[in-house]
Amino acid sequence: MKLSFRWYGYDDPVKIEYIRQIPTMDSIVTAIYDVPVGEIWPVDNIKKLQKTVAENGLNFDVIESVPVHEDIKLGLPTRDKYIENYKENIRNLGKSGVKVICYNFMPVFDWTRTELNKVLEDGSTALVYYKEHVEKMDPLTGELSLPGWDSSYTKESLAEIFAQYDKIDEEDLWNNLEYFLKEIIPVAEESGVKMAIHPDDPPYPIFGLPRIITNEKNLDRFLKLYDSEYNGLTFCTGSLGSGSFNNIPEMIGKYAAMKRIHFMHVRNVKLLDDGVSFEESAHPSRYGSLDIVEIIRQLYVNGFDGYIRPDHGRMIWGETGRPGYGLYDRALGATYIAGIWETLEKTYKECK
Repeated sequence: MKLSFRWYGYDDPVKIEYIRQIPTMDSIVTAIYDVPVGEIWPVDNIKKLQKTVAENGLNFDVIESVPVHEDIKLGLPTRDKYIENYKENIRNLGKSGVKVICYNFMPVFDWTRTELNKVLEDGSTALVYYKEHVEKMDPLTGELSLPGWDSSYTKESLAEIFAQYDKIDEEDLWNNLEYFLKEIIPVAEESGVKMAIHPDDPPYPIFGLPRIITNEKNLDRFLKLYDSEYNGLTFCTGSLGSGSFNNIPEMIGKYAAMKRIHFMHVRNVKLLDDGVSFEESAHPSRYGSLDIVEIIRQLYVNGFDGYIRPDHGRMIWGETGRPGYGLYDRALGATYIAGIWETLEKTYKECK
């Protein structure tokens, strides 16, 4: 297990030198954030980022993410141009020592929440998703803007993209994903870079848009689209765990044994009574609906040796900044994960 931490680059309020101080921290998870989606990342920008990470005593192993252009997801004639650019990014990142690229295939929006600073009982704030709020939201009003969403869309361009997706169903999205994988995975194999798709967050359709990386059946189908160790998963416990229909420990045990989990996002969520709504919580099992200890145990007993990072954290101790991505609670999550792993190592060693 290699412990990692997401850093949003030079403008991130969280300083990289602070991340280095987290015990057992191995790698920085980052990306190039100032290049438009679909374009080739300048090699000099990659080298500068690599140098910054190395100077802070950390490894430059995981990129999260290289975004997939909407034309690829829609299967438009222009997709081949953007796929060629994507291939070049894989090659350049591979030459820079990157081992894993995380990406997603969610139409239009990345992770979706209805509130970014919900005050919890202990006074901390967290990201939440309430079904009744989603039902009242209309992304076409131009009033929605959440971290992780592409803010470059105007009200008019967003309406145009939604109109294009009116013609796309789940099977179309599957076909477009397969086309993409058949183009990029051979390049990933040649470059020594493992591709790791992130599940949809939350794992069900929103605003009428199709979502397909949502459950065990669909993960099985995804892995068969291109059967290669370089075609794998970013297994996000919070994303998949937001669906009560997913048995997270069992799924992790299965895919870890198959060596198809290349990157783990670990966070806890508290599922609410309607079966759809949830609140993000502190990492320890007692605070949410997921058994984090059993999740880490499944990774350990199935020989997981990939990258793992604490995912969204609460904002605690008066910290301000990017909601879900403060330093303090994610650092607590990292040490919690590392503590479980060390306990498993010593316990299983004594049992042998």
